Amino acid sequence: MELTAADVWMMLCAALVLLMTPGLAFFYGGMARAKAALNMMMMSFVSIGLAGVIWALWGYSMSGGEALLGGLVGNPLADLGMQGLAGGDLIGAGFGATFAILTVALISGAVADRTKFGSWSVFVPVWVTLVYCPLAFMVWGGGLLSADGLIGSTVGEAIDYAGGLVVHINAGVAALVLVYVIGRRAGWARGFHKPHNVPLVMLGAAMLWFGWFGFNGGAATETGEAGLIWVNTLVAPAAAMLAWMFTERIRDGRPTSVGAASGVVAGLVAITPACANVSPLGAIAIGVLAGVAAALAVGLKWHFGYDDALDVVGVHLVAGLVGTVAIGLFMTPDAAGTAGLFYGGGLGQLWAQLVATVFTVVFTAVLTLLIALAITKTMGFRVAPEDEERGVDLSEHRESAYELLGLGQPTEPMPGEVVGAGRASTVPDAEPVR
Repeated sequence: MELTAADVWMMLCAALVLLMTPGLAFFYGGMARAKAALNMMMMSFVSIGLAGVIWALWGYSMSGGEALLGGLVGNPLADLGMQGLAGGDLIGAGFGATFAILTVALISGAVADRTKFGSWSVFVPVWVTLVYCPLAFMVWGGGLLSADGLIGSTVGEAIDYAGGLVVHINAGVAALVLVYVIGRRAGWARGFHKPHNVPLVMLGAAMLWFGWFGFNGGAATETGEAGLIWVNTLVAPAAAMLAWMFTERIRDGRPTSVGAASGVVAGLVAITPACANVSPLGAIAIGVLAGVAAALAVGLKWHFGYDDALDVVGVHLVAGLVGTVAIGLFMTPDAAGTAGLFYGGGLGQLWAQLVATVFTVVFTAVLTLLIALAITKTMGFRVAPEDEERGVDLSEHRESAYELLGLGQPTEPMPGEVVGAGRASTVPDAEPVR
């Protein structure tokens, strides 16, 4: 079978999207505390391994197989192990895997500094299976929220070109649930935690922006659509960055580097669902709205008392809500004449976006809560207080990002270890580290 230009394009975009998860690791790693930087990055990297394997085994089938349970999920046995897939179908399946990987990795930033790595490694495959795959099927696979589904055919099909519902609102709601279940870090208060490595944050944001052109553009089917997506993916985060910095200037007296990087991400999040359905002017407007809303939303945790360590809720959930709902306002007329309110389309599309958004929030919140409570009751989700104080890099990985600063030197050996001048070694007959 000859390789087509469309196949090459999707393979390239899939590679760009896969790069976004290491980019996220840098972004989150720089925002974390120095004694938790490696753990934060590892939570992203292990998501690649776990979600990638789950997707190949049954995740792809669940997101695109024959409908089960009234359109809630696809049949996990339809393409079990991706058996029978070939050519463009296999490339498309690989492209979809990168979305599942990134979505679950996004959640990790909310629970930085205090989460057991083993428990996170259980949460990832369970959440991808029970939350991400069904929602991907409902929105993109012909399920409940699609044009032929029960909700979509009743209130209208919600538009989610690249993941406002499936990726960002989904991850943001899950993050909010987890921070309430796991609880606040010891000593948490305003000013408690600042990013330990701002250049790493900026590097991560740059990698995310670069990869996002594949994230949004991978499904483009013709030149005009691809061009519109590329420009919108440029101007929306640019506008959001400026809006975030302006908001900081008014509120705090000065803009910050972390604010600029966060504004870029907020704009990327907001334009994701709308990238092929709004004009560049609409993309700029969405970027401005998302930049201001997210900049203000990151402060909500101080009012409501939830410890969202790296502002996943403020950036991904809030900007995702802005971008998804704004389609109902800024959508330009499509071939069928459907348009947003500001383009003479009435309230129809806005209503469809609102219904799908509310459904996504409720669906994700309920299932994530059940998963989180089950893990908490069985193996515990949070490290011991003394491990949290010492740092999860040491307690969970026995490593440090900054050995030269002495952060990697424990005050006493872990059970079963001998600490010498070099790498710690395990005593064969010692009790295992718990």
